[in-house]
Amino acid sequence: MRIDFRSSARHTLGVEWEFALVDAQTRDLANCASDLFATAGPRLADPGRLHRELLRNTVEVVTGVCESVPEAMADLRETLAVVLPAAREIGVDLFGAGAHPFASWSAQHLTEGHRYAELINRTQWWGRQMLIWGVHVHVGLPSVERVMPVLSALLNSYPHLQALSASSPVWAGTDTGYASNRALMFQQLPTAGLPFQFTTWAEYEAFVHDQLVTGVVEELDEIRWDVRPAANLGTLENRVCDGVSTQHEMAALVALMHCLVVDLDDRLAAGEELPTMPPWHVQENKWRAARYGLDAVIILDAASHERLVTDDLDDLLERLTPVARRLDCEAELRAVADIPARGASYQRQRAVAERTRGDLVAVVDTVVAELRDSLGLP
Repeated sequence: MRIDFRSSARHTLGVEWEFALVDAQTRDLANCASDLFATAGPRLADPGRLHRELLRNTVEVVTGVCESVPEAMADLRETLAVVLPAAREIGVDLFGAGAHPFASWSAQHLTEGHRYAELINRTQWWGRQMLIWGVHVHVGLPSVERVMPVLSALLNSYPHLQALSASSPVWAGTDTGYASNRALMFQQLPTAGLPFQFTTWAEYEAFVHDQLVTGVVEELDEIRWDVRPAANLGTLENRVCDGVSTQHEMAALVALMHCLVVDLDDRLAAGEELPTMPPWHVQENKWRAARYGLDAVIILDAASHERLVTDDLDDLLERLTPVARRLDCEAELRAVADIPARGASYQRQRAVAERTRGDLVAVVDTVVAELRDSLGLP
């Protein structure tokens, strides 16, 4: 089977930011995405910047094709400056985290459409459980031959991204003990989770052929890996991160993802053999980062060396600084270090719950306020 990868001449950038809709009073999930589209859509310069998702409690804000992190963030801000006030008018707020702390899955409504109905029909209970939200970052790649090697090498940085963005510690009213419960929930879908580590594009094409022939998927985008090629866009799509609640953290994480992909692609183009790890190490790192967040001790290489993720992050940021300078996102990359210093979202949510003796409405209030404050909105 032939899959044409629409190579990008430059390392362009595209960002997708998922949000839950929560009632302004009860702070429970609100199934009113259609109302928000009706209110905000006519006010947007490009209504295509706001997308529907699987459930009616969710919207996704997306950018166009951008050249830099500052451009992508300006694009997101422009859309959110319209969407947040429109949401307020219909009595809801946008909630940026990997999971809602107390909502019930059985009260959520499915967005109309064959694709979504078929997903639930196939996955049943697990599919209905998907009250999760994340961030997706696309980076353009200029050569199809480099897509799979870059993807495999990028998995070495999986735990850094997961730990930094982890924002889903509480599920259905219970602290799960995980920094990111979302990471483990999402992989219950049959085509989600960690990607296979193929060496060549031809191997990937053979895999997709098998998936289509055996009916595992009907369309290519139903392969929902944490990192996957987006052949129609000519990008590598990073879907590791939990939902994010502030513009500052969003810019930092997008900068890190942009720099990681560009650095690996440049090194590969220069003739370097990129470092990879066996799948069992990658899988263990995902679990450790989901469980322990910024306190995770991660596996660094195929030789099984280990290190605290935040210690390794310091060296990673230093190494990527020249790349960030070239990509016009040095300040945003430096801001990655602010996340451990301030506390990641999962840590902040737990601190609110502890301070309020388990008031999960207060947790939602805090996450909502973080987004509005970071955008300078009342």
